[in-house]
Amino acid sequence: MVDQVPAVPLGELTDEAQAFALVGRAEDTERFTFGGVMVVIGPAGTVIVTEAGDRGPDRSGVWNAEEVRLFGPAPTPVTERLAGRTWKWGADDEELPVHLMVRIEQGLLSLGVSRSVSAGTARRPGCADYELTRCVVRLEVPLSRSLLDRVRPLRPAVNLPGLEWLRHVNGDRALALEQFVKGWYPATDAADMPSTGLPLAPIPDGLRQLYRLAVQRPAALGVQNRIYPESALRTDDRGEMLVFGVENQGGFVWSLLWMFGDGETDPTVWFCDDNERPIAEQEPLSGFLLQFSLFEAAMGADYLALPRLGLTAQQVDQLTKQLDPVPLRPFWPWAPTRFYVAPGLIMHVCEAGENKFEAWAGATHRSVLALLADATVEWSRFDV
Repeated sequence: MVDQVPAVPLGELTDEAQAFALVGRAEDTERFTFGGVMVVIGPAGTVIVTEAGDRGPDRSGVWNAEEVRLFGPAPTPVTERLAGRTWKWGADDEELPVHLMVRIEQGLLSLGVSRSVSAGTARRPGCADYELTRCVVRLEVPLSRSLLDRVRPLRPAVNLPGLEWLRHVNGDRALALEQFVKGWYPATDAADMPSTGLPLAPIPDGLRQLYRLAVQRPAALGVQNRIYPESALRTDDRGEMLVFGVENQGGFVWSLLWMFGDGETDPTVWFCDDNERPIAEQEPLSGFLLQFSLFEAAMGADYLALPRLGLTAQQVDQLTKQLDPVPLRPFWPWAPTRFYVAPGLIMHVCEAGENKFEAWAGATHRSVLALLADATVEWSRFDV
């Protein structure tokens, strides 16, 4: 049995020799460096050392007050320690502590201990082995604001998506959609967008516009729910509706009447599931596509603020007091949803019962979420 060395208290400094001794004698430990982190594995546990600072959503480091994130690919011993065997999710040696450290100018600063590790793996190129690709380590004790600022200070925001589109919402919605999508999503190399398999499909202008925008911005078609690409458009079983969007688990679809009226450029969108008659969305296609785009942009954002469920109307007022409401009627018949925005930030608020609400905020930059910090809510995730 290996003797357990007392952990370095949260917020205290140590050096490498003392930190690595936490997991065993030097001759019994292995040291690995990958993805901007150092991992030391020993018979008494694991030490993870990250660099201070905020280097973005795809780099290893302290993510928020409760999480440290690692990105691979990681060597096999690290994969087996943190991800378990290749067919498992979670740590194989789940009783062994993980000591978290951040390297600062004065030495290694302790972030405490964790036994909660979630890791994802993928096959190594050219072989049957798996490797760790992404790992989230949750801290047993959340970091204080002062300690978090010390190890991961906020960077100033630059080039935030603006709100020019907002003034066109109830005027030129095509312009509003174009400005929002181009402002929120960086352009990528153009990809081939095959034409529809329905040669007589009367696709309205709003949907065609979204397809054009998605050529260089594929995420505009959704990251949680999806707008079908033009090549996948289909009719329903009765041949009456053109199905153009689907919920992420297939629970419902959005459709248009297959043969909408002559000259109708902004048709009604129908929300349909397997058990109910179709329900009309409150906004026609032009407003629906704006709402869909706002919802998906928030869901897919790198930086999130997620209050715990069951918000009151007063708490919603606190969360949205510094945001601009989007002047559209509620989205989604199952849980009527409204949108609030600021440069680089989108929040959607949906009804969840009598005086109960749910909210989700997504941002393009961590610092923008500070607009929500003064609200008296409990957070399940807050990436400031």
